[in-house]
Amino acid sequence: MNTLFLIILLVPLLEIYLFIEIGGQIGAFNTILIILTTAIIGIYFVRLQGLSTLKSGVTQIYKNQIPVYEIMSGAALAVAAVLLIIPGFATDVVGFLLIIPLTRNLIFKFIGKKYTKNKIKDDLIEGEYEDKDK
Repeated sequence: MNTLFLIILLVPLLEIYLFIEIGGQIGAFNTILIILTTAIIGIYFVRLQGLSTLKSGVTQIYKNQIPVYEIMSGAALAVAAVLLIIPGFATDVVGFLLIIPLTRNLIFKFIGKKYTKNKIKDDLIEGEYEDKDK
C-alpha cells in the first residue's frame, strides 16, 4: 500500500483515539485548552527558529556558500508549523520534534542515509585527455 495513503488514514484515527483517551482523563475543556496552547507556543517557537534559520542562510550566502541545511530547515519548520496548527496530540509531538534543532538534525541524517546509501556509485573513472589535432 502507498505510504501516503496509510498516513492520511492512520493519523486522523490516532488523533481521534488520543482525543478520546486524554479527554476522558482530563476533560473536554482542558483537552481543547491544551491543543490551543500547544498551537500558540509551537507557532511562537517556529517563528523564532525560522528567523534564526533565515539569518544563518543569509550568512551562508554572504560567505558565497549554498545554504542547503538552512533550506532543509526552513522546509522542516514549515511542516512543523502546519503540524502544530492541525489539532491533535500526535501531530503536535512531531511538530515540536521538528522545531528542536537536535532532533531536526537527526531526522535529516536518517533521511540522508536512507536516500544516499543506494545512490552512490563508484563507477567514475578519472583521467586526462589530449587533443591530437592541435
